[in-house]
Amino acid sequence: MPYVKIWIHAVWTTKNRKPYLKKDIRNDVFEHISSHADDKGIYIDFINGYTDHVHCLLSLNANQCIADIMQQVKGESSFWINKTKLTDAKFGWQKKYYAASVSKSHVERVRDYIRNQEAHHSRQSLDEEIDELFPGQEEPSPEGLGN
Repeated sequence: MPYVKIWIHAVWTTKNRKPYLKKDIRNDVFEHISSHADDKGIYIDFINGYTDHVHCLLSLNANQCIADIMQQVKGESSFWINKTKLTDAKFGWQKKYYAASVSKSHVERVRDYIRNQEAHHSRQSLDEEIDELFPGQEEPSPEGLGN
């Protein structure tokens, strides 16, 4: 049995970056994503976000790939949000996402960053954050993360 521990920080946005994830439903959405992921053998260590995006720290095992996990998590949660009518309008996630590996020595720092999304985005928008992370680059732009 192989031992694999690959940490991934994934970020994805709501369709057209609409602020669907209001404070009153955000925790329900994140709890549902975590529960469904657990049922599917996907290990989500920490999840949080803001009105228009989600940050997730997850760990891959030997039989998983990022694309499959993202498809399962986003597809099922979008279906569930619409089925339970958590939003007034039809809900959807953008097709693209961001994913980066995280060193074991930085896992706690990423957890803290994800934990503090609301405070962080009261000072800086997602657009400003992307510009800071990727200065002078065309991709990923806010639209790149969101299309």
